[in-house]
Amino acid sequence: MLEEFKKFALRGNVVDLAVGVIIGAAFGAIVNSLVQDVIMPIIGAITGGLDFSNYYIPLTSKVQAGMPYAEAKKVGAVIGYGQFLTLAVNFTIIAFVLFLVIRAMNTLKLKEEAKPQPVAEVPADVKLLTEIRDLLAVRGRDGA
Repeated sequence: MLEEFKKFALRGNVVDLAVGVIIGAAFGAIVNSLVQDVIMPIIGAITGGLDFSNYYIPLTSKVQAGMPYAEAKKVGAVIGYGQFLTLAVNFTIIAFVLFLVIRAMNTLKLKEEAKPQPVAEVPADVKLLTEIRDLLAVRGRDGA
């Protein structure tokens, strides 16, 4: 069973998947930082300094107005729509970037497929046999 697992784990597809997951996690962290540290502050500045991450609706009377979202979650039930908005923007950016990457890959693939395939050179012996065949055909027609 250990040998079978080793064969499974070392197959190309499994290794490719592992690399993809690791790169995807790193890419997700970069995009998350882009959204939270760059885009959302710009959106907040445009909207008058609003910080979306602290927008929530309290569902219990224990949560006082104006508390930071992290503290409000500890005190009682809240709906964190600001956090949801941040994650929705994050998802949209990731989806758009992936769209651009896949589109670029498909364009490159189409260009590669459109390239004319080089014609294989005919070996010398085949050329010689073709010439002999053609000469014999001409002699046969001439009646010689």
